[in-house]
Amino acid sequence: MPLQPGTKAPDFTLKTKTEDGLKDVTLSENFGKRKTVLLFFPLAFTGVCTQELCDVTAGLSEYANLNAAVIGISVDSPFAQEAWAKAHNIGITLVSDLNKTVTKAYDVLFPDLAGIGDTSARAAFVIDENGVIQYAEQTPAPTDLPDFAAIKAALA
Repeated sequence: MPLQPGTKAPDFTLKTKTEDGLKDVTLSENFGKRKTVLLFFPLAFTGVCTQELCDVTAGLSEYANLNAAVIGISVDSPFAQEAWAKAHNIGITLVSDLNKTVTKAYDVLFPDLAGIGDTSARAAFVIDENGVIQYAEQTPAPTDLPDFAAIKAALA
């Protein structure tokens, strides 16, 4: 069961791959400035994950208008995430939780996905400017998408 609303969001620093190399992304850098939507997803280069993050990219201005940053988190390497983002024009920040520490901290580990190993479950969190979780959802199955209307309502 994912961490629940009202809980202080566990801070993290994870790597993202940019044109300039690997960069750190730290959740708490948003505290006091803007809200954050964390989207945990199982694996890059899979159909549902591609649909989800392409759809979010297409509506990124809506999140910006709600004063929210969007961060996608998976257990893929930052290099695989970068290749996937380039191949599908994914425009949100993607960070690598290769060691699954953040996935475990948010309690959204999906054990033994399709017999290939543990991944992040498909989950969404809205974290306010004070670093407190305001919305939390883990989908029943990795093929189900989060409730984006509820996410946007929590941001509003």
